[in-house]
Amino acid sequence: MKKQYDYLIIGSGLYGSVFAHEAKKAGKKCLVIDKRDHIGGNVYCENIEGINVHKYGAHIFHTNDKAIWDYVNQFVEFNNFTNSPMSLSKGKMYNLPFNMNTFYQLWGTKTPQEAKAKIEEQVAAYGVKDPKNLEEQALSLVGKDIYDYFIKEYTEKQWGRKATELPAFIIKRLPVRFTFDNNYFNDTYQGIPIGGYNKLIDKLLDGIEVVTNTNYFSDRAKFDELADKIVYSGKIDEYFDYKLGVLEYRSLQFENEVLDTDNFQGNAVVNYNDASYPFTRIIEHKHFEFGKQSKTVITKEYPCEWNPSNEAFYPINDAKNQALFEEYKKLSLEEKNVIFGGRLSEYRYYDMHQIIAIALKRSKTELNND
Repeated sequence: MKKQYDYLIIGSGLYGSVFAHEAKKAGKKCLVIDKRDHIGGNVYCENIEGINVHKYGAHIFHTNDKAIWDYVNQFVEFNNFTNSPMSLSKGKMYNLPFNMNTFYQLWGTKTPQEAKAKIEEQVAAYGVKDPKNLEEQALSLVGKDIYDYFIKEYTEKQWGRKATELPAFIIKRLPVRFTFDNNYFNDTYQGIPIGGYNKLIDKLLDGIEVVTNTNYFSDRAKFDELADKIVYSGKIDEYFDYKLGVLEYRSLQFENEVLDTDNFQGNAVVNYNDASYPFTRIIEHKHFEFGKQSKTVITKEYPCEWNPSNEAFYPINDAKNQALFEEYKKLSLEEKNVIFGGRLSEYRYYDMHQIIAIALKRSKTELNND
């Protein structure tokens, strides 16, 4: 018997929304459900004092893929915001990413040759041939000053562990630029949707049935009967009722403040490196859209241990968790009418443009074979 929908899509983040949009375009009937009280997943923006507040942390769209850039721009116009974070360390402000401005602020070096010599000298003094942990890895890549000022305490706050206890692979490389360039991303295309990410999600899901405050796991049997196929973008271990064990994550807590000033920190993102600050950074959201509002909204980000009651943000892709994920992945391949996709289903961190590309590729394969 023909079911009510062609696809039940669990999760209305970028993966689910792009898949739903492409399926609708191909004439398929979709139902999108989300356990949260809003659509958009982690790109959702909350309007506070006329400012689009990135509810789940800063989201800055960037890509080198013109096809992906053109794809999102068909739904909403993007501004020309460029991510140029600042870093407060030991009482002084520094530019990020590590570039000639940073080196001048740190050492007073004025030429690339002087900066290179300084880094090489410190790597020779403090680096090791076979780094066994994150601290040794960082010292071997950039030397002691950059590590002490910008990496050590920030990373320890981020992961809740000493740098000497963290695996070296967390930092595969540390890009340093010998130009005076504060643009954090090297990508050709970069910006924020004018009016916020909700506009993008609303357009993607236009004309598609969406139900929020609805948890698939509250009545799986009922939901499974609704559609021929399921697109699942939630946690892969939760789908299988954690029967092989729980995959670990790091989480974040966000503390918003409305301030009676038009400009708190003069930049969208300021990192707080020192351990004396319990948060890792402060986001001032109005700067993402060059806002002129009389008030401002800031968000302090506090890294924290993950448990099933809070949001899973960063997978801990160590050997133990990765091996467990591979076992869950084998199980997922046996689910013939379920399409798993997105960062939680694939247990890996993705940027937004990557998620969109994956959803487009997967939907195209699926819809062409249907």
